[in-house]
Amino acid sequence: MNSYKHRKYGYIYIMTNKWNTIIYIGVTNNLIRRVGEHKSRLTKGFCSKYGLTKLVYYEQSESIITAIDREKQLKNWRRKWKQELITSINPAWDDLSENIF
Repeated sequence: MNSYKHRKYGYIYIMTNKWNTIIYIGVTNNLIRRVGEHKSRLTKGFCSKYGLTKLVYYEQSESIITAIDREKQLKNWRRKWKQELITSINPAWDDLSENIF
């Protein structure tokens, strides 16, 4: 039996609109695919409705389970804390998707 186990990373990401006024926190096992879906507005929902096409923050977790736990934590944060988290790694709130595609 093969002892190699495929590691499935999880990603927490934050999307916003062009004015940086709405913050959406999501989780996925494929960041490139999921951000692409948001940008192309393939799925109808919150992000599509409010034009959240700008990736301003993301983290990689060791597993999808730890990513889900982190997503829940961040969703419970105050808006100011979320803004400070984004600004700590992305001061200009640039679209980081250009770096991952």
